[in-house]
Amino acid sequence: MRIGGRTCLLCTCFRTQPVDGAAIARALDAKGEVEVVDELCRRHRARFEAAAAEGAPLLVACEQEAPLFTALAPEADLRFVDLRDSGGWSDEAPHTTPKMAALLAAASVALPPAPLLQMESAGRCVVYGEGQAALDMAMQLAGRLDVTLLVNGDTGDLLLPPRRPFAALAGRIARAQGHLGAFEIALKDTRSIAPWSRSGIAFEAGVGELTCDLVLDMSGETPLFTAFEKRDGYLHVDPADPVALQRAAFAAVDLVGTFEKPRYVALRADLCAHSRSGRTGCTRCLRHCPTGAITPAGDHVAIDPFVCAGCGSCAALCPTGAVTYAAPAPDATTSRLRELLAVYAAAGGRHPVVLLHETRHGPELIGALARTGPGLPAHVLPLALGELGQIGLDAMLAALAYGAERLVFLAGPDKAGDLLALETDIGFADAVMRGLGYGPERLTLLIEDDPDRVAEALAGPPPEGAMPRARFRPMGGKRDRLRLPLGALHEGAPAPLAILPMPAEAPMGGLVVDVAGCTLCLACVGACPTGALLDDPDKPTLRFLEEACVQCGLCVSTCPEKVIALEPRVNFGDDARSPRTIKEEDPFCCVRCGRPFGTRSSIERIVGALAARHSMFQSEDQIARLKMCEDCRVQVHFEATDTPMRAAARPPTRTTDDYLTERARAGTADDEG
Repeated sequence: MRIGGRTCLLCTCFRTQPVDGAAIARALDAKGEVEVVDELCRRHRARFEAAAAEGAPLLVACEQEAPLFTALAPEADLRFVDLRDSGGWSDEAPHTTPKMAALLAAASVALPPAPLLQMESAGRCVVYGEGQAALDMAMQLAGRLDVTLLVNGDTGDLLLPPRRPFAALAGRIARAQGHLGAFEIALKDTRSIAPWSRSGIAFEAGVGELTCDLVLDMSGETPLFTAFEKRDGYLHVDPADPVALQRAAFAAVDLVGTFEKPRYVALRADLCAHSRSGRTGCTRCLRHCPTGAITPAGDHVAIDPFVCAGCGSCAALCPTGAVTYAAPAPDATTSRLRELLAVYAAAGGRHPVVLLHETRHGPELIGALARTGPGLPAHVLPLALGELGQIGLDAMLAALAYGAERLVFLAGPDKAGDLLALETDIGFADAVMRGLGYGPERLTLLIEDDPDRVAEALAGPPPEGAMPRARFRPMGGKRDRLRLPLGALHEGAPAPLAILPMPAEAPMGGLVVDVAGCTLCLACVGACPTGALLDDPDKPTLRFLEEACVQCGLCVSTCPEKVIALEPRVNFGDDARSPRTIKEEDPFCCVRCGRPFGTRSSIERIVGALAARHSMFQSEDQIARLKMCEDCRVQVHFEATDTPMRAAARPPTRTTDDYLTERARAGTADDEG
């Protein structure tokens, strides 16, 4: 049986789960012969070896024995999917055929490989800690790493070894930056331990900076980095925990060599709405990045890919699509959701609930439920992700538009502090579902590591009410991927609205402009990064394209009259997709030459502010200059008799020919005389 260009191998796992190969093939519209074996990893191993020998990509319906199959066919293109823990080992196992077909379909979606970065570590390690414990750790690592000891406390009780194979300093770390292979450390109050130290520790002048490849911080102080556990090469450990110290030592020894790291996110600076002309607009990614990998860089932001830990918060919250997740791309995740729900419905599945979890947390809980509990219900479709944060508002709404009656995001307690961006997008999606009449509780964030409590949270029936079954493909940029599910949800909504109010900072909305106070200076048009605000080359006009607005706030901070306010909302009407005129005026024409040079409201505002209030604009002639174009204003200024800058007529320019002519005339007169 072939699915998505892959040969699929099905197994009943020693007849412990029912696998209806024929029904799965019908649901998937699969090609080729359907074969289900009982012991793919043992008695029927030859079937796997024969399929691998054919050279075609394989989809193996067994996650547990993935290492064995990889060892049997190291050169084969293998992909694995778990059907047993996710469906077959369940109290509802006889009804899991639609789920199995859906999981196979989602696993067959092609995932483009993420671009990779390389980090080089030569093993230069700074051991930062207090007293004899830090010295002992440095001695332990000295045989494997190039160690520098930095003692941050009292050195009086240090017992220096007869042979010290590393540099030793006393002092403190003022600040640090960098990553594995490229740390830069600034020191303060630093002294070097002198080699002539005898009964006590002698010191000499120390260095002020250090560069190293990794840092083992056992100082017991505040970590040097925010989200320190995500900083590659930085090991922060409790000095009072001997087990943790030894684990850190083993980890440090392994951090030598060349390492590959995915470039988790991609940045298109031309789409960034962070700043324009020194005015700050969107700061969503800056506020939510846990590692500090994102920094302002002029009109846009910069992302350090070596510091980025791949949480996906920036990509999920970016309203313009300037930041996108690259491991995998956002359309790949949405495509998996599309296939999962489409095949589940085609196979006769009902009331789908999508359980989104991370690969390092969810499988253990799902496995525990399958082995010691009731297993996952037949209508719960698990989908593993590298990071929950890579699911943005567009993917959430797409899953609901594809037919998911509920989305459950499963995370461990250790991730609770990194989920603010996810909670924000869940709030936006919930506002859409409530506003369109689909009801509450369509999206749930479940922070739990107890399998029994996970089972309780999934056991209840899905919310009442039918969901749409849209089948659009995720295409285009982020705005397009957001517009398509919104349109599908609105079309099938129980209570459709023309305009749906949204919470603050939602990435879509309109503008409220005080038209009377607007002078059509059009500064907002120049500041708008998405083309939502437009002008007219032939007439002073301000127009607004609501579909393009991302609520970045640059127009608000740029407007000199402060007459613009944001209005977060979703406008489902046709007027959101075409520019509408906010204000237009006839141009003001110069009272002297008749050339248009400004807007009437701007000129009248200036005249009203200066006429009879400024010493230079007391008479009618002086006020009239304000109503002239720049050329006429200069001419009139120099023609006026009362201007102190007026000068006498300029004498004619004299040239060499003039002097020669005068000399010749004078000579002729002398001859005649």
